[in-house]
Amino acid sequence: MLSKTLPFSNEQLINIVSKYPTPFHLYDEKGIKNNIDRLIRAFSWNQGFKEYFAVKAAPNPFLMKLLKAKGIGADCSSLPELMLAEKCGITGENIMFTSNNTPANEFKKAKELGAVINLDDITHIDFLEKTAGLPELICMRYNPGPLRAGNAIIGNPEEAKYGFTKEQLLEGYRILKSKGVKRFGLHTMIASNELHSQYFVDTATMLFELAVEIKNKFDISLEFVNLGGGFGIPYRPEQQPVDIEFVAQNVKAAYEKIVVPASLHPLKIFLECGRMVTGPYGFLVSKVIHGKKTYKSYIGLDACMANLMRPALYGAYHHITVVGKENEPHDQVCDVVGSLCENNDKFAINRNLPKVAIGDIFVIHDAGAHGHAMGFNYNGKLRSAEYLLRESGDVVEIRRAETEKDYFATLDFETLKEFS
Repeated sequence: MLSKTLPFSNEQLINIVSKYPTPFHLYDEKGIKNNIDRLIRAFSWNQGFKEYFAVKAAPNPFLMKLLKAKGIGADCSSLPELMLAEKCGITGENIMFTSNNTPANEFKKAKELGAVINLDDITHIDFLEKTAGLPELICMRYNPGPLRAGNAIIGNPEEAKYGFTKEQLLEGYRILKSKGVKRFGLHTMIASNELHSQYFVDTATMLFELAVEIKNKFDISLEFVNLGGGFGIPYRPEQQPVDIEFVAQNVKAAYEKIVVPASLHPLKIFLECGRMVTGPYGFLVSKVIHGKKTYKSYIGLDACMANLMRPALYGAYHHITVVGKENEPHDQVCDVVGSLCENNDKFAINRNLPKVAIGDIFVIHDAGAHGHAMGFNYNGKLRSAEYLLRESGDVVEIRRAETEKDYFATLDFETLKEFS
């Protein structure tokens, strides 16, 4: 039987569940730290390498501060994410602001914080200039169209709403230089949850070659190339993770072959990974509250897609451990469901699991990115708490569970009394 391991013992988890009501998200501090140390180590050959954590993956200030202590920046895409970074003490060029269809107030806040502004469209040059003013440093997002393949989550580049075409990108550098911009970066993000290690090497090679072309055409020496994120994680037990060391060493080889001879060294390499940083180190913990048999068998949890919507949204697979029954025969075929009034409110479909009972604890793996962050309140469902399992073994609440008061907070019931 294929399996995935947990960073805590069954006894630890049972003790945690006895103190904190399910459902909840639980993050493994040690795993997150060790993982980010490995990433930094792999790219240590590059002077100026920096990872910008994609805040959208897990927008929790406690996690962001853990990463900040490792020298990690914040990749933000909205005003609240910028504000969250600021509250964590992440400011200036430690923020990469990558958005699309961007409102003026978000550009203004990014410029106020001194963030690296990464433009998504050529028309945003004039828009930014008129609304916030052009900063000294600007980056632009490249969409290579048919030159590169995308994947199911982000779509094929030609169909994606993001980025400049190559012709627009080159024109953008010409315009920005003519307007007095002094410092430049280059960015792309064309895949999400990609597991093929060579994919990222090929992306770096593409950007390095483009950096040389930009230098030759406009005498612009880029300060950095941002390879984006998109590093996938092995949601299925049989999958293999991205080989970070392979990627780093082969990007280095491409750098030495393309960048160094073009006199672009030192060129900083940035990443904006989110999923691979926290994803494997977060778990949705839930209890069985019902069992149902009609045309098929169902296991009903006290969690629902308000706590983890990836299976409903993408048909995504998340591995499930039934605590204490890991070694029992997985001979029961069932759907694992929540209580939302949507038939796609399912964590698993036709999954082989051991025989379960009411009260059994389910741990849904790899929920540390795009899990709690994608929560919502349809049907009046409330988002669950988040806890951090510290290296010491202590558990700290890093976000309380929502209450009914939170749900009603934006409604004015006093005015309602007078309404007719």
